[in-house]
Amino acid sequence: MAFPEDVLTTDEHVVLHLHPHWKAMIRPIAVLVLAVAAVIVGFIFLPAGSQTVGMIAIGAVALVAVVWLTLWPYIVWRSTHYVFTNERVMIQTGVFSRDRRDIPLARVNDHSMSQRFIERLLGCGTLTIESAGERGQSVLDDIPGVERVQTTLYELVEADRDKHSVGEGELRQAVQETRGE
Repeated sequence: MAFPEDVLTTDEHVVLHLHPHWKAMIRPIAVLVLAVAAVIVGFIFLPAGSQTVGMIAIGAVALVAVVWLTLWPYIVWRSTHYVFTNERVMIQTGVFSRDRRDIPLARVNDHSMSQRFIERLLGCGTLTIESAGERGQSVLDDIPGVERVQTTLYELVEADRDKHSVGEGELRQAVQETRGE
């Protein structure tokens, strides 16, 4: 479930490639531990005569719980990509179908981050990117190292603006060329 490199342009390179913070996997891991514990407890405490039927029932419920509440959230977590390149920010989600939003750095008007107390302790937060476009804001939840990511985004936006801005000497030369001087 790696991010496909073939979506990058010729001169584009990945600066940051992130998945949501690992805290998204706390509940799925707890479900996995509880399912394994339930199977072990059932094996130990079920009477010998009804152990086979009871173990099949407990095992089936545990298997469904693990697939639905552990495996599926893990696949969703791994297939969610936040990619920051030298040209754009890409947000890609989806397992069977795929949704991707590209925000060119030139269209980024504002970006802000917020962290609740627990998020500060865990080192994650929410990054909001406001762009000049139809959709306006993009909210990226559970970004690991959100402060570093926001700083990197600021540097990327500034570097993109510097790359596309015309200096005074270059502007004068362009005007002279259009006049035929």
